[in-house]
Amino acid sequence: MRFLIKVAFWLAIVVMLLPTGAKHATAPTPEVGTTEAVSAASAAMSDMRLFCARQPEACEVGSAALTQFGHKAQASAKWVYEFLNDKLGSQHAAPARNEPKAAPASLEMSQNTLKPSDAAPAWRAPQQQAEAKR
Repeated sequence: MRFLIKVAFWLAIVVMLLPTGAKHATAPTPEVGTTEAVSAASAAMSDMRLFCARQPEACEVGSAALTQFGHKAQASAKWVYEFLNDKLGSQHAAPARNEPKAAPASLEMSQNTLKPSDAAPAWRAPQQQAEAKR
């Protein structure tokens, strides 16, 4: 619930800060500055934070409604998944989890192609005596 309120708040701030383009020919309205808009929005947010303290019954009902909405969304997502799986499942069957996936043909052809000289370590110059004393 708080996430949705925060998203709505920040979207409203962004919309208020976007330029409008051409001025409309309607009645003149007072211009609202950025600082006034931000202070009004912060006052509204602080008031919303105290809403549950003033109206605990409304918060309980809202919480129950959001919980029920979450259960409905989960059931709907499961129904859509099962529907799509029934319709498209035979065409796009996923491999079983325990079965290893087949390697692409390009990888199968490149296996075991190293020569013993490829696996040998790179040549390094012998250390100088001065470096050996350190």
